[in-house]
Amino acid sequence: MKKRLCTICARGGSKGVPGKNIRDLAGRPLISHSIKQAQISNLFDVIAVSSDSVAILDVAKSYGVSELVLRPDDLASDSSGKVPAIRHCVETVETARGLQFDSLVDLDATSPLRLVSDIESAVRLLETTACKSVITGAPARRSPYFNLVETGPNDSVRLSKPTDPPILRRQDAPACYDMNASIYVWQRDAFMQDAKVFYDDTRLFVMPENRSIDIDSELDFSLVELIFRQRDGRGQHVGNR
Repeated sequence: MKKRLCTICARGGSKGVPGKNIRDLAGRPLISHSIKQAQISNLFDVIAVSSDSVAILDVAKSYGVSELVLRPDDLASDSSGKVPAIRHCVETVETARGLQFDSLVDLDATSPLRLVSDIESAVRLLETTACKSVITGAPARRSPYFNLVETGPNDSVRLSKPTDPPILRRQDAPACYDMNASIYVWQRDAFMQDAKVFYDDTRLFVMPENRSIDIDSELDFSLVELIFRQRDGRGQHVGNR
């Protein structure tokens, strides 16, 4: 039986939406939605929340999380990456528990629209293919081969990935995806030896756009609230598979 750790990382500071990780969403703190999904899945031996904020850790504790990891300041600044914080969380929990996990799953606290079935499918993809990592994403609205542009010298504009001959219809362009940051899954040993997102065999689990919003602005928060209200109206709660 594989041992799995779920990490949920949530900083106290947020410029786009202040205090967003414990802000009320559909009647309870934002971070609690990810905690509940992890609990309902029954996939994890341990669920851990990592934060530099005591207030966030207190909320996590109130929702039944036993592993509360206080993140060092150098891993909690605006310029700090998430991967080092996840690694710190894994090391802390493994030391405290005296065990080593097989699989690691990170659920982004600001992506509450995922379903439990998304978590299950991403974990299954990792464990059935024996790849080193799985990321999640949604079909991209813009294609670098067709209508995604970048600026060049003298403010000129060009396609990000021009082809010869040029692609004249979006439908003819290679499929592209937006990373939605919702779920990351790793083989524990690969991650601890070389902590990063992409490896030579990283796989993609595709999620629909309406489950892929990452809250980074007030507009995002409003859109997620609207989707939650629509789900409630249909009796489809976020924990549903």
